[in-house]
Amino acid sequence: MPLQVILSLIVLIRYGTDKNGKPVKKAVIYTKSEHGIPKEKIDSDALRIIERLRDAGFNSYIVGGAVRDLLVGNVPKDFDIVTDATPSRIKKIFRNSRIIGRRFRLVHVLVGPKIFEVSTFRSTVDGSVGNEFGSMDEDVRRRDFTLNALYYDPLREQVIDYVGGVRDIRKHVLRPVISIDRIFIEDPVRMLRAVKYSATTNAKMSFALRRKIRRSANLLSDISPSRLTEELLKIINSGHSYDIVREALETDLYMYLQPAATARMYADRSFENAYMANLKKLDQFCAAESDTRLGRKLVFLITDFVGTLTDWKKEVTASSSSGELYTRTWNECRRFVLPMNPQRSELEFAVRTVLTSLGIGVRMPRRRHQTKQPESVRGVQKI
Repeated sequence: MPLQVILSLIVLIRYGTDKNGKPVKKAVIYTKSEHGIPKEKIDSDALRIIERLRDAGFNSYIVGGAVRDLLVGNVPKDFDIVTDATPSRIKKIFRNSRIIGRRFRLVHVLVGPKIFEVSTFRSTVDGSVGNEFGSMDEDVRRRDFTLNALYYDPLREQVIDYVGGVRDIRKHVLRPVISIDRIFIEDPVRMLRAVKYSATTNAKMSFALRRKIRRSANLLSDISPSRLTEELLKIINSGHSYDIVREALETDLYMYLQPAATARMYADRSFENAYMANLKKLDQFCAAESDTRLGRKLVFLITDFVGTLTDWKKEVTASSSSGELYTRTWNECRRFVLPMNPQRSELEFAVRTVLTSLGIGVRMPRRRHQTKQPESVRGVQKI
């Protein structure tokens, strides 16, 4: 047998021990030649954070969506880091950091304008949403889907896979780590993440998973508006809003994110076509424009709705009060986007932009320029 064939049969395995102290296979380790992640795609500041934690005697890895993106050839937007150091210890290692979270504490390490989330391994003693610290072997069992349950060691250039996540990514399969009977009960927002991952990574959901999401969609009614707003803003900013919303509509989830828009789409096919067409335009805008202002993106969500509020040609001809028209339109749009609660100034900007395009002369307020850095960034230095 040729030497290269023999070498390809060598598989690195991470072992642990069972309750009797016997060695147990825990994870498969993929080397650089197997996973193909170029080290130059790793954020240099994330790498320095990991090196600092290692120098202090702690294990640390890049985890979650960043590893998934690196494996499929994308450049991650965020590099989340996991470690066995406690939040208080992390805070001592990094002077420019802050501990956040009321229930489960984690640390934000600030590097210039960038924020790196550093969390401690969690235990499964209280289920997948427990708040006790644990080991890496436990931490992986509380992650949602296999494609997000991978750990990357950038110093050894190894991917550690407990759950077959590398295989699922290569096969374009979306598979839960947590039991399908518990995953959405413990955190219903995971349903939104499922449709997002399916739409953005071309990962197929099984019939059983899709059916479970449809049957569990009503669990989102108990989620706070702030969390739903956070998830919807991620969709708007993703550059894949059309595909994600289409999946969310097919799985009965969008009615909990945007109930007014969903009701209109169900009642009027022409409104649905226009709404979805504007989501395509939003994705094109996100891909082409460097302007990240939320108000410009909200325009695509409210344009068709504003168009249905009145006969705007008559309003222009009648020289109606622009101030009154603006106030009425803003109030209607505020109700239309609920439970999403964007910053008021951004929704105001979107409403004024749409009214201006309809010929209503509404003065656009100047955007205030920030004269000094936010408190969270001020004084931050390189690690």
